[in-house]
Amino acid sequence: LESIGFIPNGNTIEGSNGSPGVAIGRVKIMITYDENIEFNEGDILVTGMTRPEFVPIMKKASAVITNEGSITCHAAIICRELGIPCIIGTKIATNILSTSDMVKVHANKGIITKL
Repeated sequence: LESIGFIPNGNTIEGSNGSPGVAIGRVKIMITYDENIEFNEGDILVTGMTRPEFVPIMKKASAVITNEGSITCHAAIICRELGIPCIIGTKIATNILSTSDMVKVHANKGIITKL
């Protein structure tokens, strides 16, 4: 698993820096925008990839983590505009993280750590 972004200690996932910064918060996994999930100010959005309909939720997020994407993907661009940390291209974040996990997002380094 190490080659696809998961560090064997069981607490860390790697991805690419989409937008710099550091945030700590509770994970909310949303695979599709229309899921009935309560998303609170400061939660961390974890999804496969974002699309324009995710923007209202992204505005509430303290950080965004995606499985897919590169530096020019929707999540990276919107997070840079909003000034919030974003880690893209983890490949596995929606499979490894769970809703309500507390995590630290260190986007400058592309590292997500379960707390």
